[in-house]
Amino acid sequence: MDPPVIYQLRVKDHLDGEWAEWFAPLQIVNEPNGEATLTGPVVDQAALHGLINKVFGLNLEVISVMRVTSPTQEPPFGRA
Repeated sequence: MDPPVIYQLRVKDHLDGEWAEWFAPLQIVNEPNGEATLTGPVVDQAALHGLINKVFGLNLEVISVMRVTSPTQEPPFGRA
């Protein structure tokens, strides 16, 4: 099994801290421009699809989905 890939989803509007557990293990950061980023490991494309479905289920506007690292690159916030 390949190691997880780090993805970042950017959505319009901030997310309250209560969503941290629901989106775990992704980190939620509310940006000064009113957007929120969700960043963390995604094990495969099916998991990415599920994550995007969670975001759509909250009626959040998706601004971008970006692959931040490949399995051979160091994640931007260090290894867990």
